[in-house]
Amino acid sequence: MEQVILVDENNNQIGVADKETVHTTNTPLHRAFSLFLFNSKKQLLVTQRAIDKKTFPGVWTNSVCGHVSPGEETIDAVKRRVSDELHIVASEIKQVAPYRYKFADKNGIIENEICPIFIGYTDEDPKPSKSEVEAWKWVDWNEFLQTIKEHPGAYSPWSEEEAIILQRSNLELLR
Repeated sequence: MEQVILVDENNNQIGVADKETVHTTNTPLHRAFSLFLFNSKKQLLVTQRAIDKKTFPGVWTNSVCGHVSPGEETIDAVKRRVSDELHIVASEIKQVAPYRYKFADKNGIIENEICPIFIGYTDEDPKPSKSEVEAWKWVDWNEFLQTIKEHPGAYSPWSEEEAIILQRSNLELLR
């Protein structure tokens, strides 16, 4: 059974819990990550969460999100989930900003995470695991930013907030 790392507000580990039992209407704070993958055409890979996911089923979001396992470094968790979810290899993965969020989905299930934001690069099209990803597409980064500005809620709430953080950070996201 996959476990998640329970943390305090300073990201200090305070325990572990089974992933399947932790996401409820009273989800404890736990460690995660969020990755935005770009290609050489300056496009962002967005994914639609699988319909049978416990939290935010069927919602469009950024490229990959996941949990860090006990004893695992966050960067290793990012690489693991890229491989497991999308069956591709990403390069130049780096953490670019801290982030913490708490959102409830339409069923009242809460995501409550310390979730640093990563960026990476690939020109591979994903071959996603159906248990994780319903659909995917490449979108122009500026069009993505325009969509979340004009249509809040078109993507997961965390990916919309994270994209704004990335935009404001003035990083050279697109090589």
